[in-house]
Parts: sequence; C-alpha cells; structure tokens
Amino acid sequence: MSIYNNYHGGALCTESRPQANLLVIFGASGDLTRRKLMPALYQLYRRGLLHEDSYIVGCARSALSQTQFLSGLRGFLSDEEPERLEHFLQRLSYLHLAYDNLSDYARLAHHIESIQAKVDSELNHLFYLATPASLYPVIVPMLHRSGLSVEDYSGKPWRHVVLEKPFGKDLESAEALDRMLHQSLQERQIYRIDHYLGKETVQNILMLRFANIIFEPIWNSSYIEHVQISTAESVGVERRAGYYDAAGQLRDMFQNHMLAMLSLVAMEPPAQFEAEALRDEQVKLIRAIRPLPIESIGQHLIRAQYGPGEIAGQALPGYLEEENVPAQSRTETYVAAKLFIDNWRWRGVPFYLRTGKRLSRKLSEIAITFKKPPHSIFAQLDIENLQRDVLVLNVQPDEGMSLSIQAKQPGPKLCIGHLNLEFSYAQQFGAQMPDAYERLLLDCMLGDQTLFIRSDAIAAAWKLLTPILQAWQRSDKQQLPGCSCALHHYQAGSEGPAAAEKLFTQWRSLNDC
Repeated sequence: MSIYNNYHGGALCTESRPQANLLVIFGASGDLTRRKLMPALYQLYRRGLLHEDSYIVGCARSALSQTQFLSGLRGFLSDEEPERLEHFLQRLSYLHLAYDNLSDYARLAHHIESIQAKVDSELNHLFYLATPASLYPVIVPMLHRSGLSVEDYSGKPWRHVVLEKPFGKDLESAEALDRMLHQSLQERQIYRIDHYLGKETVQNILMLRFANIIFEPIWNSSYIEHVQISTAESVGVERRAGYYDAAGQLRDMFQNHMLAMLSLVAMEPPAQFEAEALRDEQVKLIRAIRPLPIESIGQHLIRAQYGPGEIAGQALPGYLEEENVPAQSRTETYVAAKLFIDNWRWRGVPFYLRTGKRLSRKLSEIAITFKKPPHSIFAQLDIENLQRDVLVLNVQPDEGMSLSIQAKQPGPKLCIGHLNLEFSYAQQFGAQMPDAYERLLLDCMLGDQTLFIRSDAIAAAWKLLTPILQAWQRSDKQQLPGCSCALHHYQAGSEGPAAAEKLFTQWRSLNDC
C-alpha cells in the first residue's frame, strides 16, 4: 500500500493506493454492476488508483460470452479515451456460474489461479455480492466450502466479502443473517455497503465537526434547537415494485441511510479517524435513541402512501396504480419521525427524519437549526424578531453546504436580515463529483471498514424499528385497535402528507422533553 499527499490551494489531500486485488462480482450481468460498479472501477483506474496487477471477474447465471459481457458494459463507460478503455476492459473476464453449484465454484477457483499465475504479487480477493439478499445464504457458504473465502490466521492475503443492503427485514432476520455470515467469515472480512456513506457531503460531516473548533463546542443541546434530516425522491418505485412492496420506506431508506446519517451528525468524537473507533461511537448513538411508544406512535412517526398527482403538469400514477403493486397494498412510501437521543449532549433536542418517494423534487439534506440569542440588545428588535441560524449540508443533488446567519443589511442604521454563506463542491472544484461507489470500492480494496456498517449497529437499528413494523402489521390486520398507526396518503408531486408537516411544527411542545 502506498500513500501520497497532495497540497493544492491550501488543502492537504491524502489518498492510499491499494495493493493488487482480484475483484469477483456476483450478479455481474445486473444493473448495479453495469450502472455503478464498473463505471466506478473504471474511474479509479483512470485516476491511477487501480493497481496494475488488479483484475476483475464477473460471475452470473446469465449464459453470456466474454464478448457479450463486455459489449453490455461499454455503453456505461466513458469512451473519451478509447485506448485507455480497451486497456481497462482487458482486465475483465466473465464466468457463467450457478450460485448453488459447488463444481462451478471449483471452476471459479481454477480461473482465479490462472489469473494469479500472470502476476508476481499475491492477490487479495474481494467478492462483491451484487445480487438479491436472498442469495447471500447461498453464495457465502459456497465461497467457504470451496475455500475461496478462507483466510489464514494472519489475514494476509485477505479474503473480503461485500454485501449490499438490505441486511435483514427485521431484528430476527438480521440476527439470522449475521449468524449465517459469521459461520463462514470473521467480522473483519465483511463489508456492508451503505452508498450514502460514500457521498462527499456525508463524509464531510466528520471533517466539519472535528476539524473546526468553531462547531464542536456548540454542537449540543445548549445551542442547537432541532435537527432535520430529509431524503426526498421525485421518482416512484419504477421497476423495483417486486422488492419494494415487501420492504417499504422504513426498511428501504430509514433503517440504513437515515439512521447512518443521524449517527454521524450526533455521535461523540471518536478517539481517532479509524474504523473501529468511529463505528463504536455510531453504535453508542443508535442505542441511545429513545424507543418510540407504540401506544402513541402517531405522535412520533407518520407513515404514508402516495396517490395520483402531477409534477409540472404531467400526470403521475398513485402507488397502487404502479406496475406489479398489489391493489390492496398497505406499503408505506413515506416515513417521518421525531426522535430523541437520551444522552447528555442531546437531551431534549428533537431530530426530525423524513424520507419519501414521488415528492416534488429530489433532495437530501441535513439542516441544523441553532437557538436564538438569549437576549436582544437592540431596543427596537424583540427577540422574537430575530431569526435562527441554520447550517444546511446538501447531500444531493448539488453537494455542498450553506450557513444562514443574521447580519447587517445596507441602509438604515438598524437593519438586520439573513445572510447566506454558501459553498458548492461543483463551483469550488469545477470537476464532476466522484460517485459514492468510487470511494467505497477503493476502501474495500484498501481493507478500510470506516465507511461500512458493523453488525451491532444493524442490530441496534432493527431493535429500534422492529416494534414499529410489528405494530403496523397488527394494525393493518385490525388486531391493534388502540394503536395510532394510520396509513396516511399524499398526492404524487406534493411535499408529503399534511400529518407529517403537523409533526414537524410541534417541536416546541412542552411534552418533547
């Protein structure tokens, strides 16, 4: 592993180059591989961050030839440098493989040995499961039985397995998945991807908090009034109805992306920027979230489903009208929650989380609203006239941040108004932002688990949310008449259900603490 430092425009940039890796992608004929993984790997290659002895093997059940496999990828890769692209494609190979056939894994092992024979260095192995989660209990044991994922006591060369969400559908299934994984793998070998953690602005939360003395001293209940974390999508379920209707927004977005961002915003400072120290603090934070009272769940959490609507004059179908969605589905497409963290730092501060599909625009942001000054020294201005300072971290589509403060406006002697201090990654650095998968794949090849989810964090999140899922299920079957578990509705293209807006305007309630 080599490290280079780059001083540019006053910035200290460090990046590690991985050793030689053999990356095996299961599900190589699928959309995730074509649209995300291969473009990210190609960009790493263009940046000089893919070792010259690294190779990529695609595996899938599709009976494709090598030529067909490469042809299916070309449309997703930049062809601005044809020679460089061809050189990258020479690193790729494809195997038709049945996931439950041990002899096919023997063929894969033989293919890997033939690649190893081409290079002088010993290759680390990275197995990426770009498959439905239902195949994890098939592929992971097969990798172990074939010896492909077995490490020696030193862990060098390493054998890592990368998993995409979902990591279970409730606490019981998550614990079963975890037991299955640890029958074949050690925790150090398991990389659970949440692609939101690879986004620049999400990573920047740590830099903003812990590299600037002006923020961390006021990052607590004495100065912060409330925090909002929002993830809105303008699209509907598209072609994912089969998966989505069995999952819903609480499982698909809230349990992983939303709680992961919350943990970074609210956790205590880790002792160092290192995987286990950082993930220890994330787990502590998730465990400190106050469980929601099921008997009054509607006062703390809203679920809703989109109906017909429109955006810019274009008619949009409701969720029940989407292809492959059951006519009587009760699956939620929107979730809003008011959470509290029971520790010294955040006592009494509400955290508002909302995420939904078919909303008016695509937006992901974290907004930290600070308290007003305790007293106004300006005789003509009541304290009620002063606005709150707000720090907004824009995660997507335009990554950056803004700080809204009170400042003197030109004109009269006493003229106070909002001033926005704004920063945009695109405007500041000019180049296209790297995709989150570039960061995460590079970290996988480096053996760095800092931005990956640990099993105890998953269990803590499911422990918080499983009672809610169970209450919804019982309520939908009319077995829990006392639960305020109503499924609300909102128009496609709107800002969401009215009940959620009411929830978000109640933050000053005396009952919040």
